[in-house]
Amino acid sequence: MKTKIYIKSLYHSFRKNPTVINIVAVATVTLIVKGFGFYKEIIIASNFGLSELLDTFLIAALVPGFIYQVFLGAFKSVFIPNYIIEQKSNRPISSFQTTSFIVTIGTTAIFMFLAYLFTNTFLETFFPNHSESYYKLIKVQFTYLLPCILFWGLSSLISGLLNIYNEFKYSTIYPVFTSVAILVLLLFFKDLFQEKVLAIGMLIGSILEFTFLAIVAKSKNIINLTKPDFKADGTKMMFNQLPAKVSSGFLTGLIPITDQYFAAQLIVGSIAALNYALKIPAFFTGIVVLALARVLLPHFSKLTTENRESAFKQLNKILKFVFISIILIIIPIILFSDSIIELVFERNEFTSDDTLIVSGLQIVLLIGAPFYICGNILVQFLTSINKNTFMAYVSFGSMTLNIILDYIFLKLYGIYGIVLCTTTIYMLRSLILYIYTNKQKNL
Repeated sequence: MKTKIYIKSLYHSFRKNPTVINIVAVATVTLIVKGFGFYKEIIIASNFGLSELLDTFLIAALVPGFIYQVFLGAFKSVFIPNYIIEQKSNRPISSFQTTSFIVTIGTTAIFMFLAYLFTNTFLETFFPNHSESYYKLIKVQFTYLLPCILFWGLSSLISGLLNIYNEFKYSTIYPVFTSVAILVLLLFFKDLFQEKVLAIGMLIGSILEFTFLAIVAKSKNIINLTKPDFKADGTKMMFNQLPAKVSSGFLTGLIPITDQYFAAQLIVGSIAALNYALKIPAFFTGIVVLALARVLLPHFSKLTTENRESAFKQLNKILKFVFISIILIIIPIILFSDSIIELVFERNEFTSDDTLIVSGLQIVLLIGAPFYICGNILVQFLTSINKNTFMAYVSFGSMTLNIILDYIFLKLYGIYGIVLCTTTIYMLRSLILYIYTNKQKNL
C-alpha cells in the first residue's frame, strides 16, 4: 500500500513537469521506431535463424558499431553540455558548430582507415579457427558497413543539436530509416543482394538518416557554419573532457565485444542466440534509455548551471520512479518469457529448441534491466557536470571484471554464464555510480 501511494505521489509531481512531457513524447516516438526495428528483427529471424550468415553479419558490424558507440557517441555526450556553456558566452555559436563538424568528419575518416587496415588482425585475434568462407562472409559485409561510420557520426552530431533546441521528435524518429531500408531489401531484393542484403540495407539506411536530419536542421536554421575557432573556451573544455569520455566509452564498448568473443568459442549460432536474447530487453530498455538520454542530458546541463541543488533533487526522484516502474514492467515479461519468444521468433528456421535457449538468456538479462536504465540516467547526470574521469575509472573496472566473470561463468554455465556476467556488471556499476553521484551534492 505504501509503495502504491508513493508511486501515485511521484506521478502527480511529474505529470505537469515539461521535462517529463518531453520524455513521454520522445518515448512515444521511440516506441514507433523500435516497433519498426523489432519487426525487422522478426523478419531477419525468419530468414536466417541462428545461422552462420547472421553470425558473420553481427561480427562485421561489431567494429563499425563499436567506433560509433565509443568515439562518436562520446563526442556527442561532451558536445551537448559544452555547447550549452558556449551558448551563454558572447562568442558566435556557429564557430563552435563548425569546429565540431570538422572534428567529427576528421575522426570518422581516421577510424574508417584504421578499421579497414586492421580487419584481418582483428578477426584472427578475436575470432580464430574458422573457415575461409566464414571470414570471407565477414569481409564482404564489412566493406559495405564501413562507410556507415561517417554517416552515423554526422547524424549523431546533428541529432545532438536538435536535442539542444528541443526538437526531440526529429532526433528520435530518424533511426526508422535503417529499419525500413533493411526490411525493403529483405522482402523484395534478397535474391539480388544475397549474403550482402543486411549490410547494404544498413548502408542505405545510414545515408537516409543523415539526409533527413540535415534537411530538418537546416530548415529549422539550427545549422549555422562559419570559420572554426579551436581556441574558444567551450572548445577547449570539450577537448579536455573528451579523452576521459572516450576512455569510458571505449572500455564500456569492449564488454559486448568480450561477450561475443567468448560466445564465439561455443557452437555456431551462439552469437546469434545472444543477439536474439537481447532483442526484447533492448526493445523496452532502449525506449526508456533513449527517451531519458535525449531529454535529460541537455536538461541537466542547463539545470546544473542554474540550480545545482534542484538538479540533484530531480535526479533522485527520477531514479526512484524509474526503478520501481521498470521492475513492475519486467515481472510479467519474465513470467511469460517462453511464450513471448515463441510468439515473436519461432517460425521457419527458428526452432522450438532455439526458443528455449533464447528465453533462458532473456530472463537473466531482464533482471539487470532496472540497474542498466538507472545507471544510464546517472551517466547522463555525471556527464552534464563533466565528471567523465570517474566514469572512465568505473568503465575500466567494469571491463576488467567482465573479462574475469565471462571466463569463470562460461566454464560453469556455458552461454548462460555470459548473460549472467552482464547482469552482474549492470548491478555493480549502477551502485557505484549512485554512491559517487550522491557524494557530489556537497562539493
